[in-house]
Amino acid sequence: MEAKFLISEVFNTSWKYTKSQIWVLVGLMIGMFIISFTLSIFALPASGSITGQIVVNLISMIISMIFSLGYIKNLFQTLDGIEPQFSAYGQQARKLFTYFIASIIVGITVLIGCIIFIIPGIYLALRLQFFQALIVEEDAGIIDSIKLSWKITEGQVGQLFILMLTMIGIAIIGLLLFGIGILFATPLIYMMYCYTFRKLNAIVIAENPENV
Repeated sequence: MEAKFLISEVFNTSWKYTKSQIWVLVGLMIGMFIISFTLSIFALPASGSITGQIVVNLISMIISMIFSLGYIKNLFQTLDGIEPQFSAYGQQARKLFTYFIASIIVGITVLIGCIIFIIPGIYLALRLQFFQALIVEEDAGIIDSIKLSWKITEGQVGQLFILMLTMIGIAIIGLLLFGIGILFATPLIYMMYCYTFRKLNAIVIAENPENV
């Protein structure tokens, strides 16, 4: 099937939007790092008990998921020409349960694919990767987010695999630049993910207007 997006277009467009809000996007990443580091410091006294470790890990996981949802929303705001809003994190927090359960389902599915043979695992990961974007952008439910991700990625696995390799390459370059480069590479990688999702989703909507 014909590719519905070009890697060069995804990179160039994503870089343009990332640059427009680079310091805000990087600042949010640094803020998340500071929160995580602070939490780990305060968690040291609790690390001596199993209950304490469970509580700390639970809090850390919740914060991480809220940040992930809010950050994706910030990137969509940037694509819309809107300055990222901190209020996005509070708004997306209500989708925490949906995201958590969908993540478990996708994670188990991909894991089973990897156990059977690594290639099915990669295939499933590529087909189901946009469930998070659908939860944030379309307010999709647990099952719908997974089904819709499968639908919009139909016939695009080869191109998505190349995109994944490109993202990995960007991350490696960021790490090689004294490690600090990853702070700039990460927003770009996330932006490429969001832009690609919108590109594929818009095409599916255009092809199936009766389902809109």
